[in-house]
Amino acid sequence: MPIVKVEMWKGATKQTKAELARAITDAVCSIAKKPPEYVNVLFVDYETQDWAIGGELASDIDWEKRRSEK
Repeated sequence: MPIVKVEMWKGATKQTKAELARAITDAVCSIAKKPPEYVNVLFVDYETQDWAIGGELASDIDWEKRRSEK
């Protein structure tokens, strides 16, 4: 029974999670040759203050500035 855990920041809509669950399930079924009822997709939502990137809390990162630096 494949279990896929998706960890992300809070804020994704129910529709987004449903689309992700369907796409992940389809991929697992295709590659691992398992029926959809065997595939479990778990979503874990985090506050940005509970996630750090490069030693800096995601809640403290200036995302607009980071995007412009790329």
